Amino acid sequence: MTETSSRSKPIEAWITGIGLATSLGEGLDAHWEALNQRRINADEKSFAPYVVHPLAPVSFDAQIPKKGDQRQMEAWQRIGTYAAGLALDSAGVKGNADILARMDMIVAAGGGERDLVVDAGILNAAAKGNAAPGFLNERLMNELRPTLFLAQLSNLLAGNIAIVHGVTGSSRTFMGEEAAGVDAVRIALARIAAGQSDIALVGAAHNGERKDLLLLYEFGDFNLKEKFAPVWMREQSSGFALGSGGAFLVIESRAHAEARGAKPFARLTSIVADHARRKRPGEVTSTLESLWSKLGSRAEATAIITGATGAEPVTSEERAFLRAHPDIPVRATGTMFGHALEAQFPLGLAVAALSLSRGALFAPDDSSDQEIEMSEPPAQIVVIGAGHWRGEGMALVEAIR
Repeated sequence: MTETSSRSKPIEAWITGIGLATSLGEGLDAHWEALNQRRINADEKSFAPYVVHPLAPVSFDAQIPKKGDQRQMEAWQRIGTYAAGLALDSAGVKGNADILARMDMIVAAGGGERDLVVDAGILNAAAKGNAAPGFLNERLMNELRPTLFLAQLSNLLAGNIAIVHGVTGSSRTFMGEEAAGVDAVRIALARIAAGQSDIALVGAAHNGERKDLLLLYEFGDFNLKEKFAPVWMREQSSGFALGSGGAFLVIESRAHAEARGAKPFARLTSIVADHARRKRPGEVTSTLESLWSKLGSRAEATAIITGATGAEPVTSEERAFLRAHPDIPVRATGTMFGHALEAQFPLGLAVAALSLSRGALFAPDDSSDQEIEMSEPPAQIVVIGAGHWRGEGMALVEAIR
């Protein structure tokens, strides 16, 4: 088990910048309004029978002004670079060359995108018996665009953020679906807590509008099909609805933030993570309970924001954990945003910090008994991430009064 905690009095870390671009829109005010209006942008037709949460319209020029930069990025890289720019704006460090030159960058990323036209042409020719010797190499050499390799490199999101926004401190990219998102933020917090870093940009992006990904997850029967339903109401038709979005945070030491007059959204107190083997029923539930006990002290006004996927059996095991804590209000980001894999945990942290800064937990968007109202301002929010296949994590985010 890995753990980063404030119980040994490490350096205090504040969340001072939030960048969000999702199916609900872009920016903090737009998201807060959409969440409290119970707005959901789920598309049941474009990728039928699969349900997806498409990215809301954004003007990429606002954060990626050079068209040449935009053209050489695939969609997930544009989304991430855009959200990273929003986070830097939110923190008030955009264009500050001194801070950007020593800012750590930690990104969680998946595999790159593919050229579906070329893939389909090769497969169709092979199916018809038209694949002569050398056919595959010839097609790949002649038809793949030269920049596709750049689109497939997972660390190119970090590279593009460095190019476009000038973030040129240390750079790390983690791969590994949901667990990568947990570890990206965990390492950022650990470095700040240990005094190895003053400020970090951390986050992820995901393009859920990809036929190749839908095909991949269909092999594991993970996709939500035909009709949208909230995460907690998918027992009869389980699965996740892929969501497009980018979520980035600026995290910095309290001393660094105060020295530059930054206003915090919330305190990031601790992160714990594990990797249950999931060989027997109940292992995820017991792992989450163990993480809960190690997370740190909790106030009475505590809420939970979870990245619960809707896929089984992990969602049922997470539900069993939550039912052991029935008085704590819960919100599932998978209902509102879809499932954004590497970006799901950073997204949960972003929404938690936003809620704490607004002094309220946003409205429940679920008619089951899993989500209840919260009338008092939350003092703490626990963010939970249990990957659809592997990896579990929790973070404790606290209000700064």
